[in-house]
Formats: sequence, C-alpha cells, structure tokens
Amino acid sequence: MSQIDSTGRRGEAPRRNPGDRGESGDAGAREAVPALAVLGVSKRFGVVRALDDVTLTVRAGEILALVGENGAGKSTLVRIFEGVYRPDQGALMTGGVQQMLRSPADAHALGIRVIHQEPDIIPDLSIAENLFLGDFRRVHGMFLDRADLARRTKGMLAEFGLQIDLSPWTRAGDLSPAQRQLMEIMRALRRGLKVLALDEPTSSLTEDEAQSLFRVVRRLRDDGVGVIYISHRMREVRDLADRIAVLRDGRLVDERPTLKFPETEIVQAMVGRPITDLYERGVRSRGEIALLVQGLTTKRVHDVSFDVRSGEVVGLGGLMGAGRSELAEAIFGYDRALAGSVAVDGRPVRLRSPADAIAAGIGFAPEDRKSQALLLLRSVKDNISLAIPDLISRFDFINDGGERRIAGALVDRLRIRTPSLDASVSNLSGGNQQKVVLGRWLARRPKVLILDEPTRGVDVGAKAEIYRLIAELARQGIALLVISSEMPELLGLADRILVMAGGRVIAEMPRDEASEERILSLAMADNLTAAATAQ
Repeated sequence: MSQIDSTGRRGEAPRRNPGDRGESGDAGAREAVPALAVLGVSKRFGVVRALDDVTLTVRAGEILALVGENGAGKSTLVRIFEGVYRPDQGALMTGGVQQMLRSPADAHALGIRVIHQEPDIIPDLSIAENLFLGDFRRVHGMFLDRADLARRTKGMLAEFGLQIDLSPWTRAGDLSPAQRQLMEIMRALRRGLKVLALDEPTSSLTEDEAQSLFRVVRRLRDDGVGVIYISHRMREVRDLADRIAVLRDGRLVDERPTLKFPETEIVQAMVGRPITDLYERGVRSRGEIALLVQGLTTKRVHDVSFDVRSGEVVGLGGLMGAGRSELAEAIFGYDRALAGSVAVDGRPVRLRSPADAIAAGIGFAPEDRKSQALLLLRSVKDNISLAIPDLISRFDFINDGGERRIAGALVDRLRIRTPSLDASVSNLSGGNQQKVVLGRWLARRPKVLILDEPTRGVDVGAKAEIYRLIAELARQGIALLVISSEMPELLGLADRILVMAGGRVIAEMPRDEASEERILSLAMADNLTAAATAQ
C-alpha cells in the first residue's frame, strides 16, 4: 500500500517483511524514536484515578495490542492520544518532540487518528464527500469538480480492495460497518497517517469483514504506520499484534512481544489472578424436555426441530447469516411462524409476540443488548424489573420497595458493579450491562433462557463471571440455548451442539465429539452446497 499525501497523490513507503512480528532488524532502528510515547501519564476524574504513571511507546511499523478489563484505563489513554483529555501528570511525545494536544484537531495535525466502534462519518453525505471533506476542487473557482472527486474516490476504493463498482456517490450511512471503518482509515491516510488507534473494531463485523480489516491493518503496519489495537478477543490480538501491553486499574502491569506472552499469562495479568479454567466441565444432571421445537418455519428459518432439557446447555453454532439469531427470535415470538410448533414443559405455545413467550416461561437476551435489550436512559433498577411488572405491582401501582429488593438482590448475586440501583445503565461497562440483562430474566425465573452472543464486547474477567452464571443456572434446572460465534466458548459451555446453515439445523453432536474443525467444516460445506443449488 502507498501512503497518501494531503493532495491525494501516492508515494511508495518502505515495506517490511510481512512475516515480521516486532523482531526484525529494522525494528531496532525504529525504536530509537517512537512514533508516539506517553511518559509517566496520570489522569484523575474526581476521586477516581483512571491512569496511574503509565509509560508506553508505540513504534512506527508495528501493531501494539492494548488489552485490559473494562475500566482498566484503555479508553482514557486513547482519548489522551486523541487530544480529548489532557493528562494531569506526564508527557506525550511524537517523533521525539513533546506535544500538548488541546483537541482532536491537534492530534490529526500530527498524524494521530482514533477509530472508535462507531466511526465518525456523516451518514447523509456520500463516500466521496466524507473522504475529501475540506479538500474539494473547483471548476472555474466556483463549481464542484465532481469528475475529479469521483476519480480520486475510485482510486482510494480500489487501493483498499473495496468493490470497484461501489459508486463514489453512495450514501455513507448505507455502507456496512466494515466499509465505514475502512472509509475512516482512508480519510486518515489521505492526511498523512502516522499512528492509528482502533477501539474494538470487529465488535459488529462478520468474519469476512474482520479478515478484510486485518489485511488493511497489516498493510498499514508494513507501510510504517504505528497501530494501537484494542480488543477483548484474544485470538485476533495474538494473530495481529507484534507486542501486547496490559492495563489493570489504570496501571501498565505487563508488556511483552506477542511470541513471548502466552494467552494464560495475558489473562492473568488482565484480571490480577490466575484463571485456570474459564468453563465448569462438571457433569450436570439433565431433566425432562423443557423446550421442544418441531418443524419450525418462518421467512428466515426452515423446518427446524430440536429439544433442550432442563439443566442442559445446548450450543448453536454456524457461520454468520446461518440463521441462528433468526431462530432465537422466532422462538421468542418476534417472527410469526409459518409452520411448526414450540412447546414448553410439554405444553404447546402460541407465539404471537414476545409477551406470549415470556408468559410461557421463555427468556431471551439478544445479541445487540444496547439497541434490543436495554433502556439506556433508565436506571439499573428499571432495566432489571422490566419483565416482572406483575410481581412488583398491585392495582397498577409499582411497589418501589419490592422492586428495589428484587433488583438489589440480583445486583449482589451477579456482582454488577454500579454506583447505585438508580444509576443509568448507559454508564455501566459492557460486561455489567450484560449482567443487567441476565438479571432481568433471573427476576422472571424462566424455564428456558436463550442467550445470543452472551459475552460479545465484554472483557475476560466479565466473561468468566458470565460463564460461571450459565453453569449455575443449568444446575438450577433452567434449559439454556446459547448462540456463540466464538468456537472455544461454544465448546466450553455446551453439553450438545447444533450446527446451522442456510436457516436449517444440519448437524447435532455431543460436546465430546465436537471440535472447531468439525463444526466449521459442516457449516462451510453446507453453505457451499446451498450456494451451488441457488446458482
């Protein structure tokens, strides 16, 4: 890939061996003057010390992974890089020169860009207008040169491997999450990118989109850009990063080359204690069939049949778009069934709406907790009690004392970190928000609980607590259907695994016969068959 200057012209940047992981000979020369360095940085917010004497360097031409639990200080440190916050103590340096960043504009002028989970684009403008905002060329000094703008945009799209036929005038809001992220990277490159920070960039991407992003990130590194990569996903951190730095409680507690940092030691550094086994693999006693699905068909799933027994965890695996979430939504009454039946404890359930599912004893924690499960502007208490109005009211009046007793007991049981029951749920970390959603259904005491990507976007410490809770619920006799795109999670949690593809369940296997390779080969083979049939 070539660097792009402020005029949009490309010049070749020196390349490094793609196989290098921070150990190459030229890396030593780059270390002399880091692309970005923080020296003894501390930051307080009131009585909370968010960062405590952090010293960290980002080298040109390397990918530095920044990991830690939610609240460890990663976002605060990145916002200091970005010029949003100023440190209370310490210094920030670029190219060996101390800098005072008063705003993001100062950071951009130095070639530092941060791309958050939600890219900073203007959705109602086109791709071309977003990319070259502030650099429009004119015809006769008056009219926008649309031909020039289209030419420059198509060149950048081709450079990044996006569809050549993607129109420069496509509305940016109509792009996929991955395309929006790549568009922001392109915009940063055009202005002379030196340091790029990516904050949980794959949280809303499909596997294919994530792989496309990884290819771009590696090419940026090879062109000499220093990349800071923040993610809770250990596999992609270890695949991408040359070096890994761990923050805990605002302090830098460990930093090593990736090849010298085993995953178990990364996790231990993040949480401050050894986690020998994230999953409880004890034998559970299974009861009678709690959920029976027979021939269920909607517009998005086809002739699905399976069962889940009380005290059992059934995993649902498959590729993105296989129909897993759509099946969960059908069982919960979001989608009207065209054929088939659902029964709970042997009693058929007519699913006209989620209210019917809840009344039958089915709970559902959807994949996107922020848009589908939580009332972000309401309190922790209100969110937990959302599904139990009949248990906390009398004559249509809410019993505040009863509501607080139930919510408070669940906050304690689930170890939800919140200042109070009245705190806005939007201010909680991702892991604690997920536990609020789980608390809602524990208050309802369901017979069947469906969990769609229960640990998406949460740190490893919160994951361990959610895994513990799932095992505890199974021991209490709840039937659990767990959807996960993380194969180790699926294999670690489930007693049985169902594999979906093309809206159908294509295989079932006990945990001791399942493996990542077998699940993926089944899912991919069936998808290829479906694609060939469609042609």
